[in-house]
Amino acid sequence: MAVDTKKQITVFGGSGFLGRYVVHALAKRGHRIRVACRRPDLAYHLQIAGTLGQIQAVQANLRYPWSIDRAVEGSDHVVNLVGILTEAGKQNFTVLQAKGAGLVAEAAAKRSLPMVQMSAIGADAASNSEYARTKAEGEARVLAAVPEAVILRPSIVFGAEDQFFNRFANMARLSPFIPLLGGGATMFQPVFVNDVALAVAGAVDGKVAGGRVYELGGPEALSFREMMEEMLRVIERRKRFLSIPFGTAASLANLAQYMPGAPLTPDQVVQLQIDNVVSEAAKAEGRTFEAFGIRPRTLEAVLPTYLVRFRPQGQFTKPQDHDDRPAEDSSLPGDDGVAKA
Repeated sequence: MAVDTKKQITVFGGSGFLGRYVVHALAKRGHRIRVACRRPDLAYHLQIAGTLGQIQAVQANLRYPWSIDRAVEGSDHVVNLVGILTEAGKQNFTVLQAKGAGLVAEAAAKRSLPMVQMSAIGADAASNSEYARTKAEGEARVLAAVPEAVILRPSIVFGAEDQFFNRFANMARLSPFIPLLGGGATMFQPVFVNDVALAVAGAVDGKVAGGRVYELGGPEALSFREMMEEMLRVIERRKRFLSIPFGTAASLANLAQYMPGAPLTPDQVVQLQIDNVVSEAAKAEGRTFEAFGIRPRTLEAVLPTYLVRFRPQGQFTKPQDHDDRPAEDSSLPGDDGVAKA
């Protein structure tokens, strides 16, 4: 496809997991992309997703408004993908997901530019989770500055570089059990990263109405346990499940949160107690993938393409017949001292 030299898109957070897919989807449509990120050197690999000069990396930090203005200058559309799962120093939820999103929107509004804001299912101003609260605040700030902005709320995003299935698959390779917080009953609607990227590109191309919040979930609503069972089936391993009550998990997270690379934070324990699926209101109002004309892909179709390396002999593991027996369960005592499944 020839490069469309009339439309330039600034993508904040374009060097991240989702960002690389968004940049690729926009490049395929002929747009010129300016990847705005704190470390431009970490975005150079994206240049091969387009033709010569089509993709440019620039330095920008959502803590500094002047860098945001510089990144947006001369653009035709703004996409903000910046978000974090854990806080680190000055990179905290409020600064990046609330105030930062607002600053990007204000920069876009100064130039009358349309905008796409990446949020998350579960964003709620009244939530006990700081992650969810700041996502909701970010949405509000964006819509206040750019009323016709498109807000996208995906469920848990999976793909080759994800930090979810890859992490648990690696855990299954090393650990005799898989932990299930709250028994693994929390529901999710896992969505393939490339499908989310296509929705972003569709929003940039004006396929959906602005000023609305779209909820993006995959074709299946699965419990945390069901996702782990599918992951274990794909990597050809059988493991015990260890059920950990939320109260116990919160106590462990409070102790471990200050450790480098902490596997769990107190805020994540709060998030994991709430179902993460597309709302009935979004379905009824057509604020889903249906609005973009996208048919999302299933876990079964995608997981084998990148988790095969976690099989006992990697890609060379001989496929085996599987029975339908569920993995065995263990449990830790609940808050009342009684073991819970």
